[in-house]
Parts: sequence; C-alpha cells; structure tokens
Amino acid sequence: MRLTRAPNLLIAQHWINLLEQAHIRCELHNQYLLGAMGEIPADQCSPEIWLEREGDLDLATRIINGTWHEPGQSAAQWCCASCGEWSEPQFTVCWQCGAAKDE
Repeated sequence: MRLTRAPNLLIAQHWINLLEQAHIRCELHNQYLLGAMGEIPADQCSPEIWLEREGDLDLATRIINGTWHEPGQSAAQWCCASCGEWSEPQFTVCWQCGAAKDE
C-alpha cells in the first residue's frame, strides 16, 4: 500500500532509512521518473514510498511526520544552557558549541 509521495529523491531515501531502522518493510517507487517530467504529469513523477504491510501504516506515518519518538525520549526541543541554541530532542550535545544537554 502507498504510504506517501516524497518531494524529492533525497527526502524519499531518508524516509526509507528511517522506516527500515524501525523494521518497517517498504519500497521506493518512481525513483527514475523525474527525468520523464513533462512527458508524464509532475504529480505522477514524485518518488513514492510503499509499505509491505498495512499494519505498519500508523507507525510509519508517525515516523515520517516526525511525531514518533523512542520510549523515554523527550519530544520537545531543548535550549543549550551555554549558548542558547535550540536543538532537536534526539541530540544530547549542542551542535553550535558542543556542550552536553542538561538533564
């Protein structure tokens, strides 16, 4: 079953990698159709991600939308106490200054 269309091949491959890390079996379709754009309508040339099992739809959707996180992991961004830079919840070190996240 089709999960989603990706805006480009780079994003599609990133999503495939995220899904595979979660042990969700999926396939990338239309990866070679971008060269046919113009001959084929643009909305039909976008890379598509298809799931092998319909039961994975809910989790796969949450992973793609960024609303899923590991159990025990905070879903909120955090602000570095050293430089004030905001970081995504999955990071434990500030990308700007390298300071460790305060727990």
